[in-house]
Amino acid sequence: HRNMKMLLFLCLLLVGIHSNSYCYEPYQQGVRNQNQRGQENRNMPWQSVRNSVCRFACCFYKEISSRENNGNVFFSPLSISTAFAMLTLGARSDTLTQILRVLSFNPRQISENDIHEGYRQLMQMVNRRNGGLQLNMGNVLFVLDRLKPQEKFLSSLRNFYEGEAYPMNFKKSDQAQLKINEYVARRTNGKIKDLVNNLDPLTEILLISYIYFNAEWEKPFDPKYTKMSKFFVDGNKAVEVPMMFGMGLFKHGYDEQLSSTVVQMDYKGGASAFFILPDRGRMRKLEKRLSCERMSRWRTLVTKSSVNLYLPKFTLYGTYDLKDILYKMGIMDLFTDKADLSGITGQPQHRISQAIHKAVVKVDETGTEAAAATGMEIVPMSVPVTVRFDRPFLMVITMENTILFMGKIVNPLKKD
Repeated sequence: HRNMKMLLFLCLLLVGIHSNSYCYEPYQQGVRNQNQRGQENRNMPWQSVRNSVCRFACCFYKEISSRENNGNVFFSPLSISTAFAMLTLGARSDTLTQILRVLSFNPRQISENDIHEGYRQLMQMVNRRNGGLQLNMGNVLFVLDRLKPQEKFLSSLRNFYEGEAYPMNFKKSDQAQLKINEYVARRTNGKIKDLVNNLDPLTEILLISYIYFNAEWEKPFDPKYTKMSKFFVDGNKAVEVPMMFGMGLFKHGYDEQLSSTVVQMDYKGGASAFFILPDRGRMRKLEKRLSCERMSRWRTLVTKSSVNLYLPKFTLYGTYDLKDILYKMGIMDLFTDKADLSGITGQPQHRISQAIHKAVVKVDETGTEAAAATGMEIVPMSVPVTVRFDRPFLMVITMENTILFMGKIVNPLKKD
């Protein structure tokens, strides 16, 4: 048995390549003055990429949460951003400009080379396995066996994204699908077994970007305290969920601008989870005002104090058609005959026909009673605050101040 842990995060992006409203957070909060612009230019490449991933995360979240009609949300902005940044290695003209804009990069502030170097640095920083934490990011291209990708593209793919390219006979779509799914299953410890379904035999290039995350809490919950309890999905509906309980010193605070309680829980190995509980009836206010600026302040907002914490166990599967979402966000040419991906194969007449994002999160406690009990702190001479996540809340998983995953739990019993 392992200690209480955020058992599994993994996220995959599948993009198949065949022969207007802009939803992005600005490059600044308010009007950026000259000194701020200078500061942006002095950022290390990975810092600029990290900031852009955050802006993209906020924008993507707002776009999909407006579509989900009060459903659960879960995705990896880092995985999506990385995959489409990889595509810019081969994108040209308006196709390139649109992708960079939606990924929240300003070409006047950062060069294309620094963008790719930033992703290389960031992947190097977050890819790790130590102290109860495992995080692996990877990227792979499956290329129609008669196509010969440009050597410059392949070398950049390897150097910046540690990506590989494999020849594939897509015309034998059943065999190709089996091989691709076996590859993905191996790279994700068998957690995703059927990523590709109904593979189009006309596919020429398949891009897969995956991220696998498995970590244990620094402060585990004791499963003997988990009890069935009400979770209020909305004002009219409540469901019975297994509610975990932890007592002791937790990092928490109250964000007045978002009318929300913020709890930070750390993992062994350096990652953190932020759980954001809006006051009753304030979810829309939270979602509307959510920004990188607000999220960056949470680390200084929270302080350790005595808390009785109630958090539900849940498993979420997020599946999204990125083609539709990103088209609405402003990546338009990539999905039409106007696409210019000539930097990949030397020919411009390729477009994205399929872009699917899948992400999974599982939160439970599987530790032994003795091991879990070490996380229960009795704090004398203080009156604990009770924080009960018994209504919809947000979750943000970070490492190196980079957003790995983002989600909204509306109903812990619904897995999708």
